[in-house]
Amino acid sequence: MGVDLGDIVERREISLKDLFGKAIAIDAYNAIYQFLSIIRQPDGTPLMNSRGEITSHLSGLLYRNTNLIEGGLKPIFVFDGAPSKLKTMTIQERSEVRSAAERLWAEAKKAGSAEAFKFAQASSKIDTQIVDGAKTLLEFMGIPCIQAPSEGEAQAAFMAINRDAYAVGSQDYDAILVGAPVLIRNLTIAGRRKLPGKNIYIDTNPENVELDSILSALEITREQLVDIAILIGTDYNPGIKGVGPKTALKLIKKHGAIEGALAELSADIENFDAIRDVFLYPDVTSDYEVEWREPDENGVESFLCDRHDFSEDRVRKALERLVDASGREQRTLDQWF
Repeated sequence: MGVDLGDIVERREISLKDLFGKAIAIDAYNAIYQFLSIIRQPDGTPLMNSRGEITSHLSGLLYRNTNLIEGGLKPIFVFDGAPSKLKTMTIQERSEVRSAAERLWAEAKKAGSAEAFKFAQASSKIDTQIVDGAKTLLEFMGIPCIQAPSEGEAQAAFMAINRDAYAVGSQDYDAILVGAPVLIRNLTIAGRRKLPGKNIYIDTNPENVELDSILSALEITREQLVDIAILIGTDYNPGIKGVGPKTALKLIKKHGAIEGALAELSADIENFDAIRDVFLYPDVTSDYEVEWREPDENGVESFLCDRHDFSEDRVRKALERLVDASGREQRTLDQWF
């Protein structure tokens, strides 16, 4: 879920056109969770093939990436590696929340309740089969897949710092905490969509979040921004009860660092120095290669239609758009020679 910095972080609404020609390092797990959560039937049942294997994420990856590439973007998907040991408690808590949501979903679906979709969304989880399927499809589509040693958003931020990507694509503000110069939110859900359980449609546009602008506007350093996040609560600690973003900002500006803020609050955060280091010195690797390739049309068709029962007509139409968009950039470059 990440750190809730929305109350103090400046966000600027943009359009996909503003990202034309730019490489975006997308937090793969973040995007896949969104697809698993949103792409469901009215009662919350995810899309599945004839063997009962979930395919909602594959549908999202195919059509959303086709839209992004058609819009001139160059997506890179960065996958999580082993989580930090500091995250053990959070992982356990999330597992318990999902299990509870599964029970509530089953009960709501049986009763025909409108809340079934909401509980189904909360039950979404990623397993090895989902990750392997996502990587297979992306590779057939010619989209680079990067394996992070630990957190995907940290690796994506590292790539943006190295200018192998313009920005990180994620919903989580954690990306700026680990140093991403630019964060693009709503990238994989941008567009017009229906609110679950309601006959209401909303427009969701991408948001641009810039680290330097945030630090300048708040008159703090990145180290202090990390301390603010720790006071609020991160994936590695629950934070201090009753302390939100605005209060945390005042405390850190007053004391300069988390130590003074904790003293004033007569509170303690276990391992706050280690948590701080996770954000300031994340586990990343420079051993990666970013290369976009022409889509393997036969590979995509076979994987989605033969293996996962997708409509041949719909996949073929998406592929036609994808192939045309993927070759457009190369054709433009060829005009210069």
